[in-house]
Amino acid sequence: MTDTVWLANSVTHYHRARADAFAGIWPGQFNLLELSDKDPLPVLHGDSCDTASVTTLFPGTGIDEIKQAALRRAVLEYLDKARPCVCCLNGWALPGTAVMLDWAMRHGVPCVLMSESNEHDSTNLWWKEEIKRRFVAQCGAALVGGAWHRDYLAKLGMPFEVIFDGYDVVDNEHFRTGAESASRDPDDSRALLNLPHDYFLACARFEPKKNLNRLVEAYGAYVRQVEVDPWHLVIVGDGPSRAELESVARGLGIAERVLFKGLTGYQELPGIYGLAKAFVHASTTEQWGLVVNEAMAAGLPVLVSERCGCVAELVKDGVNGYIFNPWKTEEITQRMLLTHRDSSLLHRMGRQSTAIISSWGPERFARNLRQAVECAKSRAPRKRAPISRTVVRLMAAQ
Repeated sequence: MTDTVWLANSVTHYHRARADAFAGIWPGQFNLLELSDKDPLPVLHGDSCDTASVTTLFPGTGIDEIKQAALRRAVLEYLDKARPCVCCLNGWALPGTAVMLDWAMRHGVPCVLMSESNEHDSTNLWWKEEIKRRFVAQCGAALVGGAWHRDYLAKLGMPFEVIFDGYDVVDNEHFRTGAESASRDPDDSRALLNLPHDYFLACARFEPKKNLNRLVEAYGAYVRQVEVDPWHLVIVGDGPSRAELESVARGLGIAERVLFKGLTGYQELPGIYGLAKAFVHASTTEQWGLVVNEAMAAGLPVLVSERCGCVAELVKDGVNGYIFNPWKTEEITQRMLLTHRDSSLLHRMGRQSTAIISSWGPERFARNLRQAVECAKSRAPRKRAPISRTVVRLMAAQ
């Protein structure tokens, strides 16, 4: 019998670091249950877990290729066989989570809700909020990203004292050591990675909410205002809007200064971070923003949109970077100029990033997930209203 099971879409390098850390301190049996081993973004896939046990329900099949009936059947068959004592659910919207919650409700098994949703990351229609309340009410504890996410779950009805933080972490050591390695021989590393000498770095999927158009426009204004030797802009990532972004850069006369790096593997990323001057994340909405963790672990100052969920925990304005309004292009430009014009401040901010992120690694995830699991197990079983059971079962049937 499996003691604790965590359901995820697919095991990326983010999941691997967290799961291994939890497996290393959890005294019982732990299994990471992934629906698919084929992530839509292959670069997110790292090696398999070193410590945690992983079960894949649909090997070689993408999430969008799995039929709902087959998914429901596979999840239920796994749960009936494993008989976990605690179920950890990745939010309320991912495939399979409602199926797992429905099974847990029928078998009296406590659940931990793992959530990085906050109140402003999407349009909150009243009826959707009511469904979320019914879902949240069935969970005994939660592991969230930080303050914004804790406040949102509390608003949805979960007691504040059973909500723990630390869900959104990365393998800090991977980025720290990789960045340090690249920095020891920067000229050779830049040549190997085909990077300019000085640059701002952005890393994002090319989708509207990442706000890359405004970032490129802000960078163009920065170039016009810098007196001598403006830094380049390197953008890691890809997507359907790449041609549009390249056109914007050409139109601003900065095409030779903007490098679209494309999708980059996990092993190369730390070096790209480590050779940058500063990191910029301009999203108009973001549940957390794990790339900010990565940049900070690599020792960079971070310029981050006020709409990113990580801001409350990770970004101290004027200390390890700057916060800006993502809809105001001139604010992004101004933060770039501030960063460029004070090299001594740049180094101090990088050191502050390292200090802040040191307490936001996989160890925090493991420690606080353990508390959440133990909390969920210790709470008295809740009386479940018939309408709540109905709501979860309807969600499971979708």
